[in-house]
Amino acid sequence: MTKKKKKKDVKHWVGKAHLWLGLTSGLVVLLLAVTGCIYVFSVEITAWLRHDEMYVKEVKQEKLPMTFLWEQTQKAVGPGKKITSAQAYNDPEKAVVFTCYKAGNADAILYFNSLDQYYNIYTDPYTGKVLGIYDEELDFFNIVKMLHWSLLLNAPVGQQIIGWSTFIFVVMLITGIILWWPKNKAARKQRLWFQWKDTTKWRRKNYDLHNILGFYAATIALIIAFTGMVWAFTWFQSLVYVAGSLSVTPPKELAAQSKIAKTSNKDLAFNNALTAAMSMHKDAAGFSISKPADSIAAIDIYVGQYPDVYYVSHQMKFDQYTGKLLAEKKHDEKNFGEKLITANYDIHVGAILGLPGKILAFIASFICGLLPISGFLIWYGRTYKKGKA
Repeated sequence: MTKKKKKKDVKHWVGKAHLWLGLTSGLVVLLLAVTGCIYVFSVEITAWLRHDEMYVKEVKQEKLPMTFLWEQTQKAVGPGKKITSAQAYNDPEKAVVFTCYKAGNADAILYFNSLDQYYNIYTDPYTGKVLGIYDEELDFFNIVKMLHWSLLLNAPVGQQIIGWSTFIFVVMLITGIILWWPKNKAARKQRLWFQWKDTTKWRRKNYDLHNILGFYAATIALIIAFTGMVWAFTWFQSLVYVAGSLSVTPPKELAAQSKIAKTSNKDLAFNNALTAAMSMHKDAAGFSISKPADSIAAIDIYVGQYPDVYYVSHQMKFDQYTGKLLAEKKHDEKNFGEKLITANYDIHVGAILGLPGKILAFIASFICGLLPISGFLIWYGRTYKKGKA
C-alpha cells in the first residue's frame, strides 16, 4: 500500500513565503539594518567631532544682524558656493549654520551626480568669523544616510528598491510571527527564552536565536519599517495621513505673499523677521530662515521647538519689505495626521523618546541585521545538511 501524502497546512505555505521573500530581500534588509545602526547616533557623534565649530569660544552681549553674518560668510566661502539658508539658535553658545545647497542633474543615476553642492558653514554670531566649512556631500554619515535612503542611487529609482524591500520585510515579520506562534505551553517556553546551557548543535541554537530575537524585536522593527515606507511611497504617506486625521482632505499649506514696496529696507525687514520669530518662540531650540525666491515671496522661517528633532515645529511667513508677520501655523494647529507625518523621522530613528529611544532603535536594527543571516543559515543547513552519522 502507498502511504497517503500528508496534507500541507497554512503554516507550510506561510513558511515557503517567508523563505523565498527572505532570500529575495535579505541583502537589502541587511544593508538597511547596518546603515541604520550606524546612522542612529550620527547627531551625537557629529556634535562631538565638530564641537569647536558648533560652539563659540566667547559669548558676548549682542549678536550681529543676520544679513551681515550672511554677507560676511558669503564673502568667506566665495561666489562658487551660494548660501541658500541659515540656522540660528536661542542657545547663546551655538554658532550660526549657513547651508549652500544646489541640486545637480535630475536624471543622474547615482546620488553624487544628482547633487551639485552641499556645504554647511559654521559662523560665530558675535564676530562674523567662519569657524568651519564642511562638505556634507562627502560626509561619512551623509553617505551612510543616502545608502540607507536610496542605495546611493537617484532617489526615484533607489527609493523604490528600498521601499519594496521594506514592504517585503514587513510581510516577513508577519509571516515570521505566524511561524513562531507556539502550539502549546512547552513550545511557548522554548520560543521565549534562549537555552544557554543547552547542549544542542549550533544549528538548533541558530534556529532559536532567529525565532526568539525576531519575536522580541518584531514590534519595534514594524514601526521602523512602516516609517521608512512613508518616505518611499506617496500612497503610503497618504494612507498614514488619512488614518491619523480621519479625513481625505489634505492639509492646507501655509500661504502668504509680500506686498511690493518701492521704498523699503529689505535687510532691516529680514533681521526684524528673525528677531520677531525668536521673540515669539523664546523657548524654541532653532530657527531655519531662507531669503525670498522672488519679489512677492515671503520670508520663510521654520521653528524647531526641540534640538535635533522635528516632531514639534512651527511655520512662519513674514513680509520681505516690512518684516511684518503674514501667517503662522503652530504645532497645536495641526491635525493628528500632520503631526504623524512631521514626527516620522523622529519615530524612525527613535529620537522621539530621546536617547533611550535611539538605543531601542539601534538594538532593533541590529537584530534585524541578524535575521537574514540566521535565516540564511537555517535554509542552508536544511538544504545542504550532511547525512546522519
